[in-house]
Amino acid sequence: MDGTEGNAGQPGPAERSHRSSVSSVGTRAADVLVYLADDTVVPLAVENLPSLSAHELHRAVREVLQLPDIALDAFALWLVSPLLEVQLKPKHQPYKLGRQWPELLLRFTDAPADHVAMDEPSLQFRRNVFFPKRRELQIHDEEVLRLLYEEAKGNVLAARYPCDVEDCEALGALVCRVQLGPYQPGQPTACTLREKLDSFLPAHLCKRGHGLFAALRGRGAKAGTGEQGLLNAYGQVKEAVGSDSEHGASLSPHYRAYLLKSHELPFYGCAFFHGEVDKPAQGFLHRGGRKPVAVAISLEGVHVIDSREKHVLLGLRFQELSWDHTSPEEEESVLWLEFDGDNEGTPVNKLLKIYSKQAELMSSLIEYCIELNQTSEPAAPQENVSGPTAAAGSPPPPAQRPPLRRQGSVVCSRLQHLSTIDYVEEGQQIKRVKPKRTTSFFSRQLSTVQGSYTAGQPTDSLEQG
Repeated sequence: MDGTEGNAGQPGPAERSHRSSVSSVGTRAADVLVYLADDTVVPLAVENLPSLSAHELHRAVREVLQLPDIALDAFALWLVSPLLEVQLKPKHQPYKLGRQWPELLLRFTDAPADHVAMDEPSLQFRRNVFFPKRRELQIHDEEVLRLLYEEAKGNVLAARYPCDVEDCEALGALVCRVQLGPYQPGQPTACTLREKLDSFLPAHLCKRGHGLFAALRGRGAKAGTGEQGLLNAYGQVKEAVGSDSEHGASLSPHYRAYLLKSHELPFYGCAFFHGEVDKPAQGFLHRGGRKPVAVAISLEGVHVIDSREKHVLLGLRFQELSWDHTSPEEEESVLWLEFDGDNEGTPVNKLLKIYSKQAELMSSLIEYCIELNQTSEPAAPQENVSGPTAAAGSPPPPAQRPPLRRQGSVVCSRLQHLSTIDYVEEGQQIKRVKPKRTTSFFSRQLSTVQGSYTAGQPTDSLEQG
């Protein structure tokens, strides 16, 4: 789920969903509109819509698009609006959930009543959060690859996936190859790319200004950013050996190259959630406040992303965290993340508090992803930013895990921008380093870490996507 807003140049999936997916409802038949990642529409004429399951609609979409069987696992149906995103289970009934949409918004968002009354979800055919990246690399069907490429591209351009400039240029160059064909020296030029730069790069890399403030903003920018850097990267795109460069040649190698590059992003394929975190106290009066964040949860771990600055504040694999949540009945709805860190050189346990009405959903999704990882077959190691995900049967990590890397990349953690509560363990007691806590969440950890985690059974609610 997600309520994060996309940028003006390239709206995110939520911003492209202001239209209803049910165009007419009669006593027997209805026309259902299912939106693809590139915003094209698949119209379906169906019977008895109110009792139709997501599985049946999913099958109808696959038949219209003539997709292979792998699409059953690779994609899912989602209900999406600017306020909320829900991946449907096969047995969910989209029409009934659509009728319950206002209740879902009141439960899982802070949207004001007038926004809730005006909001209407659309039905979208999108990547399944629970589809492993290793299986994605085994896909050969060009249309499936294209749909995955279009969704990944949309998330990059909307800055839902934060990327370093070099990665943005490399990904944008592949988009140039798909849209403009093989690179030809002198065509296009940096000037011609500038005219539609936001089709290739995230909007915040396309902004231009004049005067002192623009100079200050660009002072730390790397040379080659923008159209010239994109043009240089475009010239380096490699053509597949023996490929035909004429019109109509397969684009599968370039779709696959884009996905392979996207797999380096640790939050690729995640589900997004709304939240806020405390800012570190600043100034003489120690004023803090809160900052909006997007919480990205995938099969590999949890990432907390600064919604405004478009960089990662905290990234943790499941092996590196404990978690819990408090419900509104107990106090404010909060997701708690506990992980290893240091305080002035002393090893401590850090506790991050994420305020969100979607805390229950996030907690359940974390638990379900861990269960899937434990029941799946061991995956071949993959080289990516976040490292491989431990599977069931893998040896436990060392008792003392290395600290999180702190580098300049937007995908690396910035703990200095977070306000955490720090503790140290002394025997059987918890000694506070900073504000006191009354409970420990160490009981909710991976069995591969301490052997104490027992995966829960899936429920019939929305909490597991």
